Amino acid sequence: MVGETIQETGLVDSRGKKLKTRVFGYADQNDMIATWPGRTFEVDNKDAGGPDEIEVIWENNLGFSHLLPVDTSLHWCYELHGASSANGHDYRQYSIEKNGVPIITHLHGGHSDYQFDGNPEFFYGPEIAKGGRRRRGRKERVVGPQWDSVPEGFTNKFRYDNTVPAGNLWYHDHALGLTRLNVYAGMAGFYFVRDTFDTGEPGNPLGLPAWPYEKAYAIQDRMFTSSGDLFYPAFPGDPFYEGFIVEEEADLSAGFDEYFDAFDNPYGGTETLYGPTALAEFFGDHIVVNGVIWPYEAVEPRQYRLHLLNGTDSRFMGLRFRVVDSGFEDEKIPDNAPVLDFHVIGSDQGLAGKAIHVEDTLVSEPGSRYDVIVDFSDESLIGKRVILENTGGDSPFGGDFSEADYFPDRRTDRIMAFDVVQRLNRRVPATPFSPGGFHDSTRNPTNGNGTDKTRRVALFEGKDEYGRLQPLLGTVADDGSVATAYTWFQDTTETPRYGDTEEWEIYNFTGDAHPVHLHLVHFEETDRQKIRFDVEGTVPTTQHNGESGEVANVVEIHLEGDPDPRDEIYVKTSRRDMVTALPGEMVKVKATFDKRGRYVWHCHILSHEDHEMMRV
Repeated sequence: MVGETIQETGLVDSRGKKLKTRVFGYADQNDMIATWPGRTFEVDNKDAGGPDEIEVIWENNLGFSHLLPVDTSLHWCYELHGASSANGHDYRQYSIEKNGVPIITHLHGGHSDYQFDGNPEFFYGPEIAKGGRRRRGRKERVVGPQWDSVPEGFTNKFRYDNTVPAGNLWYHDHALGLTRLNVYAGMAGFYFVRDTFDTGEPGNPLGLPAWPYEKAYAIQDRMFTSSGDLFYPAFPGDPFYEGFIVEEEADLSAGFDEYFDAFDNPYGGTETLYGPTALAEFFGDHIVVNGVIWPYEAVEPRQYRLHLLNGTDSRFMGLRFRVVDSGFEDEKIPDNAPVLDFHVIGSDQGLAGKAIHVEDTLVSEPGSRYDVIVDFSDESLIGKRVILENTGGDSPFGGDFSEADYFPDRRTDRIMAFDVVQRLNRRVPATPFSPGGFHDSTRNPTNGNGTDKTRRVALFEGKDEYGRLQPLLGTVADDGSVATAYTWFQDTTETPRYGDTEEWEIYNFTGDAHPVHLHLVHFEETDRQKIRFDVEGTVPTTQHNGESGEVANVVEIHLEGDPDPRDEIYVKTSRRDMVTALPGEMVKVKATFDKRGRYVWHCHILSHEDHEMMRV
């Protein structure tokens, strides 16, 4: 069940009183208490004795107002292109106030049939009384147009394929044009698959630390009001509005009254400004881990296995461990604080072919998961505090981290702390895992298949009909003569045949890095190269409402050879469903499309996918 709840995040007011925060969360059928993050799933796959699939009921129990400002000018659930479905739904007659908050849960990294994937147009609202929420009688709900294509019609019972290797999946909301808001409100959680190698139990064949020495942390960033409510910028005067709206010279006046309210200019100008509006990216000033701001974990002096999920909207993080004195809470981590090395043993969809030693920093992109082993057993660490630090910036990521991208008086440099203060439990072997001997025999990303087709796709940055920044996806001609951008609702251009193995060359024509996610498949990265291209003015883009935006006219695209040496900071030796496309590069991935139906792919910067950087 998805519902609203109140949760303590660690905030206190000036008098020391604990503040409470309203969030959206997931509840289980036993206690029906929603939480952020949602309950963790842990399932054995078929090889480990589990069922072929499990069934989950995602009941929408949200109400008739959102916790955050909704920009109804976007192409979203109740502002659909074409306005109606095969069943005659005129979606523009609906609203959150009348029909409730729509949702659709996506199992990120799942390998299920397409109708259970969380395609954004499979959204559905809460069940309400026919004719309005205050009337008695037969119940009804709004459902998205893609449910028209499912023979059995709408159902909120989802079936998840369990015949996959062990992996660290996660689930989150994916409603069209509301993904950034619903996830920000709290709709996300972990989903772990276990197999005969990665059992999650003591004495497992790979010698991996098991509970209570295996932990999972969902890392996110947020802003809060002085009363403890979630804060999300969308109006003049809010953080990022000036940079993404005023400085970009976006003009929202054409949407006044229908979509936007009018406000006096808080920046000193005489012109009127408008909101609420979507902004190109979001960076919070509080780091939140499993729903708690800057938490700490008391640990024993031994190895721990940590699952680290980057569940942020836009934030690329540089993850490293720093050793400080016990109780450290200063404004700045000392420059001379020692760095604690660690090993990466897996990422998005499972364990790596070998353990990778990280001496300093691991780059983590939005949507990604990393599985790491950290050794707290050194005698010098006993009684110390180890901080999981973020070296990443508070702004769009271009491939490098720079202090110029930091917030003033920044506190987003620390994620959480580990206090090495617990006595070692000698009944459990203290060093069961050997990085040098680690090998995961399940790794086989594309099953050894050859390539049936090479497909060339692209990442763009343009402007929508109001002049707001609009990231887009598109294609590159086989001869490299031209690249073409598309919006979400336009005809599908990526049409793999059932069972084919394809290599996708992803060309990034923007100045920012983008974390690209393909639904329903896993892949391996096979190549990176620099690219050279020309831009000849702009070309129009078709918006969902019939208006036109614009995007750079990219022509004469050529591969230039070796990639940027920064590529070495990424871990690539495991099954992935995320890949970072760096500016001015082509990155190639190889995947087998072994499910029938509609495959969604998009940038996992949530603010980007909500504003058309998504295709199916």
